[in-house]
Amino acid sequence: MSSIKDLKKDINYVLGDIIGAVKEWQSDVTASEGVKGEALIDEVITVFDDLMDKVNAKSVENKKAHFKAIQTELQEKATALVEKVNALS
Repeated sequence: MSSIKDLKKDINYVLGDIIGAVKEWQSDVTASEGVKGEALIDEVITVFDDLMDKVNAKSVENKKAHFKAIQTELQEKATALVEKVNALS
């Protein structure tokens, strides 16, 4: 398991890349279609906040298992969000 700092960076980079992809898609569509992208960005931000709250939780008994579960959750949620970005196209 990498450090907590690396986990936070992974969360930031992965979800930031997804937001970047949505922004790129929005630049190619009309404003009325771009509303779908804004909803997806809001969802990404919610996922980010949720994961960061879990990373920063202090009352964790088994830290190794806790952070591994967060890493797994990040992968699952990022995959689902990427699928939604691909569906926008």
